[in-house]
Amino acid sequence: MPSDLPVERGAVRVVTDSTACLPATDDGALAPVVVPLLVVAGDESWREGVDVTPEEVAARIAAGERLSTSQPTPAEFAGVYRDLAADGARAVVGVHLSGALSGTVEVAAGAGQRAMIPVQAVDSRTVAMALGFAALEAARCAAEGHDAATVAARARQVAESSTTVFLVDSLDHLRRGGRLSAPAAALGTALGVRPILGMRDGVIEMTQRVRTRRAATDRLVEVAVRRAETCERPGVAVHHLGVPERAGELAARLAAETGAEPVVTPVSAVLGAHVGTGALAVVVAELGGRPRGAVR
Repeated sequence: MPSDLPVERGAVRVVTDSTACLPATDDGALAPVVVPLLVVAGDESWREGVDVTPEEVAARIAAGERLSTSQPTPAEFAGVYRDLAADGARAVVGVHLSGALSGTVEVAAGAGQRAMIPVQAVDSRTVAMALGFAALEAARCAAEGHDAATVAARARQVAESSTTVFLVDSLDHLRRGGRLSAPAAALGTALGVRPILGMRDGVIEMTQRVRTRRAATDRLVEVAVRRAETCERPGVAVHHLGVPERAGELAARLAAETGAEPVVTPVSAVLGAHVGTGALAVVVAELGGRPRGAVR
């Protein structure tokens, strides 16, 4: 059984990827280290959060440009692990987007096998702030002096507690990127409805169909409020691509109905390439409870 005895502060560090959509933070040296994914157009590629912003992706999509995405290279992860080891880390816990949507967690794990210090790569089975909350709570757990096994277990605990629902203006981007099956995309489009999408078992599924954007937004609120009512300490987030006013209105409704102040951020540039402009999403996760000291 792994020990949960306190370890030196900063001995365990947390790494995540840019699809976590983390807000700007001043947590300093113990905040999760973010490894960027790539947005690709033709022969060009840009690291999200470094070379390209969600707003720039929205503008490219609006102009009719077709974008794809790519995971970080093993060398990029290796460089991060090497730098953390040089900075005094004795172990790393990587918390990454669903392995059913991207090979990022596999690349992180492969690079970790060759790292100078132990690396545990956690498949969050989710994305956006459902991943972000998991990474942030894992980093807090590490800062409290827990060992790597407990930090990894905490990341899984929060990720598994999360509910993510979203709506998009068009299913074409998800279909072209292979993140939604062609039959499901065709069904949503053919019926002339606005599909409500969600994360389930690590993949994107259509959970409901409604007739109008207003009804779809109301459904996001309903799902989020119902989930938040079951949480001891709910973490709530709102994401958007190119519709900050709608996101602000949605966040205000959620704050009033849940009592939690939502984190509001654009979807990451990579996620934006798959959901398209007009996307609106809500995440709720349980941030209460105690870290679990065992890895399943």
